[in-house]
Amino acid sequence: MTAPVEGPATDIIVVGAGPAGRSLAYRAAAAGLRATLVDPAPHRVWRQTFGMYADDAPAWLEPGAVAARTAEFCVFTPQRRAVDREYLVLDSERFQQSLSLSEVTVVASSATALTATSVTLADGSVLAGRHVVDARGTAGHRRADTPRQTAVGILAGRVGATDGGDDPDTTVLMDWRPADTGPNAVSSNLTSSGPASFSYRIDTARGRLVEETCLAARPPLGIAELARRARLRLRLSAPTGDEEVQHGGMDEIVDFPMYPNARPWRGDGALAIGAVGGLMNPATGYSVAQSLRAADLVVEAVAGRRDPRAALWPRAARIAFTLRLLGLLVLIRLRPAELVGFFDAFFGVPVPLQRAYVSSHADAPGVLRAMAAVFRRSPPRLKARVAVASARAAVEVVRLMVV
Repeated sequence: MTAPVEGPATDIIVVGAGPAGRSLAYRAAAAGLRATLVDPAPHRVWRQTFGMYADDAPAWLEPGAVAARTAEFCVFTPQRRAVDREYLVLDSERFQQSLSLSEVTVVASSATALTATSVTLADGSVLAGRHVVDARGTAGHRRADTPRQTAVGILAGRVGATDGGDDPDTTVLMDWRPADTGPNAVSSNLTSSGPASFSYRIDTARGRLVEETCLAARPPLGIAELARRARLRLRLSAPTGDEEVQHGGMDEIVDFPMYPNARPWRGDGALAIGAVGGLMNPATGYSVAQSLRAADLVVEAVAGRRDPRAALWPRAARIAFTLRLLGLLVLIRLRPAELVGFFDAFFGVPVPLQRAYVSSHADAPGVLRAMAAVFRRSPPRLKARVAVASARAAVEVVRLMVV
């Protein structure tokens, strides 16, 4: 076995230089900890789109990293509803640059093995530290029984594209109306051609992005079908030539599991963080804001010589995660029209309850109250369907927890 590398002890080694990993390394260095960041391409420019509720953003997020901000957002379920909650979209490149690595030791290498205190690199050398954190994301997680979120995005500046008829500054979080508003509208995105999808429309640093999203499905809705729906919504013809080579003319493609690990707090090896570490909300797919806020929990624990796993996953956080997992497994059992009815009820509850469900990390009572409020607002037939789906989902949750 190769011995650990010589040198001063490192407080924290972060493996993975995406938003969760780089933020953690940056915040650790800012707190005076000795931090090392390991990634085969640590300076690869981020191209993804990162959106979040403004009240989820950490206080240290630099204003210059924000590309767009709106005081409210709207949803169509299918009627239009304005939600009084501020929403922001990051400028991915400026956000990345704001997370300075000047005080971080950067190692450009793949990690082949991780333990709680060591990282084995591709060349066989070993880095040793007091704590190791795995922030490598969900790319390698392909279990067939795990629901996945899929989406395709098109910049509305393409010739001939429309943006759904929104005002230029409107953030549309979910538009469940049919993609095709013509005579055959009912057949576009809410029928038997596959799971339901919705349109997500935001302003970004690159322009107006229109993204067709399948929230979660098992099996997932295919990229080709989402691309068809996106083009239908934008009144675009099928791509040809060079566009066909470039992912069918899509500007952004999303495909990830909604919960890589049903019990992210378990284990005694490297602490997982970010989407791979249970910080993705299993009912929405949001993870960036939660990962940024979690970075400080981990840093404070390491700086205080406490267990960062215990700090990140107190009992209330584990219960809240499990309740949301139950909610996800209910959603994937609903028919398309029922799913729209569910979100109509959800966005009808007070914003503090919405926030408790989609944003809070450890507010288990708040998650329960939100679930109860949505159930009360649902029409009788949907209540019956949710009750049946909940019973079946509960059996699956128990199975996941004991495997």
